[in-house]
Amino acid sequence: MIIRNTFLRQGCRIATIPARQWTRCLATEVDLESIESSLDNSLKETKSIESEIQKQTDQLVPQIDSQTHASLNLLKDGTAQEHNKLQRHRKRTNALGSNIAPHYQPHTLVTRPPSPSDITLELLLASQAHLGHKTSHWHPMNSRYIFGIRQGIHIISLEVTAAHLRRACRVVSGVAERGGLILFVGTRPGQERCVVKAAEMAKGCHLFERWTPGSITNGVRLLGRCKTKVVDEFDQNVPGYENELKDHPVLKPDLVVCLNPLENWVLLHECGLNAIPTIGIIDTDADPTWVTYPIPANDDSLRCVQVIAGALGRAGEEGQRNRSEKAMAGNVTYTPTPLTSASKGGKSRTGGNTTDRYGSQ
Repeated sequence: MIIRNTFLRQGCRIATIPARQWTRCLATEVDLESIESSLDNSLKETKSIESEIQKQTDQLVPQIDSQTHASLNLLKDGTAQEHNKLQRHRKRTNALGSNIAPHYQPHTLVTRPPSPSDITLELLLASQAHLGHKTSHWHPMNSRYIFGIRQGIHIISLEVTAAHLRRACRVVSGVAERGGLILFVGTRPGQERCVVKAAEMAKGCHLFERWTPGSITNGVRLLGRCKTKVVDEFDQNVPGYENELKDHPVLKPDLVVCLNPLENWVLLHECGLNAIPTIGIIDTDADPTWVTYPIPANDDSLRCVQVIAGALGRAGEEGQRNRSEKAMAGNVTYTPTPLTSASKGGKSRTGGNTTDRYGSQ
């Protein structure tokens, strides 16, 4: 039948092919027939194997079920029941209790410092703000801040620390809201980042190197070359006052925040001579009368210093935000400084609506 179909379809072409090639065509047709027969045989074998596998699985399933039931029947001491009871108890009580997670992450005190409302006794205790110095190193003026003695070390009252820290935050917020210049000082190793971050949030100045003596009392000679500018209530530069600012005295900070008063007693002395209010971290070995607003805490703990600096920086940020909101409403929160502009024809801007103030770079 295959040969007949071949001759019917390709008879014309086969007729023109020599006799030797005919035999080749016949041979190929015979090979195709053998291949088809082998494929049929392989399919039959595959079906038989599948049927055998199915029979074996049908025989094994009841055996497995019987073994499972037998293993459950062997647990006659109540182990399975106790396990199920434990699982039900865990499912019911899993949502109860607190989720214990790692609370302290050192970088968050600088990147996301706490606000004044976040100051708690637990946070101060975790930052080691209560640890003072030895009893032999104490200053008698700190007796009202000391809670007790533990193994020869004075313990600072955290309630007093929290109260004084909140008061200092209100002072920083009020100075920033009225357009004051705030200086943050911290010269110990490791205090650079928290000092710079606090100054950025409060839009103030920072110092993390050695204080140059005479920068306030003799600022004309030491800081006379610093550039000064005039800004409005939106902190935008107001041109036209360059000639008047040449003879203007050097700017002084309206508030100084010192994180290590023992090393910067010269700065605090100059602030006292110029009636500049100061805020400082006072340990048990320091004199609290050196600063205007003391914060009794451990100044040797970097974590404690970061917490206090972050809270003060957040307070300054809040004050700056309040000042900007009032400025948008047309309310100026500070008294403008009278200046005479040469570009305005010598007219003095001292009216009640004048909103110019000084700023330094």
